[in-house]
Amino acid sequence: MENVVNPAFWSGKRVFVTGHTGFKGSWLSLWLQQMGAELTGYALEPNTQPNLFNIADVGHGMHSVIGDIRDQMHLQQALSASQPRIVIHLAAQALVGEGYRDPLGTYATNVQGTANLLEAVRNTPGVQAVVVVTSDKCYENKEWSWPYRENEALGGHDPYSSSKACAELVTAAYRQSFLATAGIALASARAGNVFGGGDWSANRLIPDLLAAFAASRPAQLRNPAAIRPWQHVLEPLAGYLILAERLVSNPHLVGAWNFGPGDADCLSTGAIATRMSSLWGGDANWAPETSNFPHEAGLLRLDSSLAREQLGWKSRLSLDEALAATISWHKTWLTGANMRDVTLQQINEFSNHVRV
Repeated sequence: MENVVNPAFWSGKRVFVTGHTGFKGSWLSLWLQQMGAELTGYALEPNTQPNLFNIADVGHGMHSVIGDIRDQMHLQQALSASQPRIVIHLAAQALVGEGYRDPLGTYATNVQGTANLLEAVRNTPGVQAVVVVTSDKCYENKEWSWPYRENEALGGHDPYSSSKACAELVTAAYRQSFLATAGIALASARAGNVFGGGDWSANRLIPDLLAAFAASRPAQLRNPAAIRPWQHVLEPLAGYLILAERLVSNPHLVGAWNFGPGDADCLSTGAIATRMSSLWGGDANWAPETSNFPHEAGLLRLDSSLAREQLGWKSRLSLDEALAATISWHKTWLTGANMRDVTLQQINEFSNHVRV
């Protein structure tokens, strides 16, 4: 039976979200605000211009703390002051390319930052459940054809991927050494390639396609044959919220959880670009880029049967529906519309959607 996010659970709930100024964090913060959560966010200033946090006025209706998760003392102060019941950790350096450019900063943020957050949780009374968001790239990618399950080996060819594997190890160690005995349920969540309106991150397929189509120029693809698990940003966010709800009532559900799409939505970047071109219309098109780039995984898929069976979570949007919603959001933004209202409307539509 499908389990959906329960607004009544979140109404009045004190929640602490790291990374709330980012793409995923902004969508999550708006969703939590809509459900009536007493929300505190902790993150750096948005790192792109434009950005969803400012465009959708995400800071309205929550307490926004600007800070660095590498600053353990400041993070502890913010967490203690908010007295949360639920903590969702999204703050991260989230780009493979940036990991190659700044490996030390990537490890400091993704590994030490995770340890800082969990240490702060350990020293904050009243926390009931924590969800640490890592990545599908935490797995040791062997380029095999079957999807990865939660018990597969961790690894990572590049600094970003290995930093997410390290974050998983830190999470497991804190759960076993400290948080389990303190009665705090701690789980990690691994999602695939997410997209949606309001993402302007550099060197990401969907933002690059939207920028090129809007400018009436061909999009350039680094690796058109690379296969990834594609999903709208609200899909894994629903998984994180459902997981957090269930951890409060069933703390034995600790551990790692995959939240990825089905096989039909695991496509090559070239196939995604072709679908996006068709949905955008007009003269939208793409071409392969011939420059040399650092190593990236060629094939990656997730097995999310555990989340479907134990949590009742499943994807709600088809791939074409998700891509169409993203294009609609972007085209509406180009008209100067109120994007807070538009984003909240898409959250409502997602919550009420039944996948055929």
